[in-house]
Amino acid sequence: MEPEIKQESMSAALARGAIASRILVLRGQRVMLDSDLAALYGVATRRLNEQVQRNRSRFPKDFIFQLTPAEFVPLKSQFATSSWGGRRKLPLAFTEHGAIMAATILSTPRAVEVSVYVVRAFVQLREMLASNKVLALKLKDLEQRLERRLDEHDQAIAEILQAIRELMTPPAPKKRRPIGFVSSAEK
Repeated sequence: MEPEIKQESMSAALARGAIASRILVLRGQRVMLDSDLAALYGVATRRLNEQVQRNRSRFPKDFIFQLTPAEFVPLKSQFATSSWGGRRKLPLAFTEHGAIMAATILSTPRAVEVSVYVVRAFVQLREMLASNKVLALKLKDLEQRLERRLDEHDQAIAEILQAIRELMTPPAPKKRRPIGFVSSAEK
């Protein structure tokens, strides 16, 4: 009897896609904001931040950091946070490891379940970025090869373009003899 291969369900793939869309790049790192992570884990942002403060020793600087006002301003307008309501403190940004650690301190069944999707979303994003780097290198190599070939054919291309320009230029008008009677003095 062959073991069953467990396929990822469509909802799981959609969940991973929804998580990936919430991953931001700040300070050169891929992170998730505390409010997004709390929503995914099914808890209030306040509760997540309380648990982080109670378990601060589990969150070294490379797991979590607080946004600066300059980093938060563009995000604030993106999230349409009101000026008189909404957040009172700057949000926390969780790296991949910080997001997993948050699931362990929350220890709700949903947090444990969703943490798997969070890890997969970060891994998928990492793979996409790696493939984009490979694609960028291939594109750069192709451009360099095209430039070398262009140098060899520049003169021929320039001659063709010059011939096309000459064909596009209208001929100079010929001086015509005026119609009608012209006296010998006007000729």
